Amino acid sequence: MKTFFLTLSAGTLALTGATAVFAQDRTPMVKRDGNGDGTITRAEMQAHGAAMFARMDANGDGRIDTADRAARKAERFARMDRDGNGEISQAEMDANRAERRERMEQHRAERAEKAGDRREQMFARLDTDRSGGISQAEMDAARSQRGEGGEARADGRKGKRGHRMGRRGMHRGGMMMGMMRQADTNNDQALTRAEFDAALTQHFSRLDTDGNGSITQAERQAAREAMRARMTERRGQRGQ
Repeated sequence: MKTFFLTLSAGTLALTGATAVFAQDRTPMVKRDGNGDGTITRAEMQAHGAAMFARMDANGDGRIDTADRAARKAERFARMDRDGNGEISQAEMDANRAERRERMEQHRAERAEKAGDRREQMFARLDTDRSGGISQAEMDAARSQRGEGGEARADGRKGKRGHRMGRRGMHRGGMMMGMMRQADTNNDQALTRAEFDAALTQHFSRLDTDGNGSITQAERQAAREAMRARMTERRGQRGQ
């Protein structure tokens, strides 16, 4: 993961890879919402967390630490060193670069396809009377449901706030690191599965404001609004 390449201490590096699980916007909700019904249950969140932990626990010892980072580096090198001679030749480097480009193109095509599906789903949600068109009343109802700060768009794209994702991402890293430090309850610069699951459960409970065991789109939106409000308040305090 990209966070492993930040210039941080070795102990901090061991924890940064796990932050994606706790970031509200970092992991697409569709990956957590197993059945795609728009609501994330506790079981779906736990399944997503288990898969994420297994992926990050490269050596399978039940901990996420610097040893896993070293194992991932070794795996990456081994994939590039195709003939296994301990060195990466120009030909191997070119071959790996070509494969990366191919994967990126495939990824872009998949994203475009999913974007098309999301636009269709968005349109279907807005067209509540199934007339094949969206009236002003339907648009106003959608805006009201999403809250004053949201913008409902028939094309499925984000409103103006979507353009500020980059700036939000800059602030998110520090918050996520704080989450991970809290998850590492014994301060040994490593995360056990128990610590990971406890932090995930705590995160789920904070989002599940009505305590019914599932996180709705409205609850996710409320959590994002609350986070934005806290960030705005902190920026104001720093400016004083």
